[in-house]
Amino acid sequence: MVDPSAGQEKEESVTEGKNESPHVQVPFMNSSKKVDLKIIIIGALGVGKTSLLHQFVHKTFFEDYRTTLGASILSKHIVIDNTPLKLQIWDTGGQERFRSMVSTFYKGSDGCMLAFDVTDMESFESLDDWRKDFLEFIPGEQDFPMVVLGNKIDLKERQVSKETSSLWCKEKDIPYFEVSAKNDINIVQAFETLVRQALARYQGILENYLTDSIKLTPNDPPKKKCC
Repeated sequence: MVDPSAGQEKEESVTEGKNESPHVQVPFMNSSKKVDLKIIIIGALGVGKTSLLHQFVHKTFFEDYRTTLGASILSKHIVIDNTPLKLQIWDTGGQERFRSMVSTFYKGSDGCMLAFDVTDMESFESLDDWRKDFLEFIPGEQDFPMVVLGNKIDLKERQVSKETSSLWCKEKDIPYFEVSAKNDINIVQAFETLVRQALARYQGILENYLTDSIKLTPNDPPKKKCC
């Protein structure tokens, strides 16, 4: 389980797509070796991406709303299945005019969190475009680690029903969570699910690398010993 009291690090701001997180580290890995994972949160403007991030990392509701320009980054140390992890979580801007800039941050991601506002139908309808844009940077990985969060379930003015959003996610085989950044509902569960997917992908890539690296060539003739 995610440890809510796990260590936290300072926030960074990014306005250009030059920073990338470290990924598959080779050639050795064990349960005590820390793994770095890059998680990115994307979605329309005003759905609460920054609040979701701060609730998960700091256990506080981020009420001081300011539009994210480009991306900001928070880090969190957790342990999943006895594996220590450092999560580098990217909170991206949702404004249309920053769309091309945000897409430069997709490279190197290990997991993607799609967020929408259940009180805003347009934010839900835009999920197709956000998902399509992201997957263009992950060629050949339609099953890339991803979860969908329907935020602001604490509000009464709901426009997107749970049935509608659940069906959209079921058709695409993506886990769906109804969440509230304000009341801390299902935030840890959503992040934990995505991190487990990302860790499994990471370990699978590493295992394939090691397998390819140690393949023997049995047809090679044995070396003759000196007399």
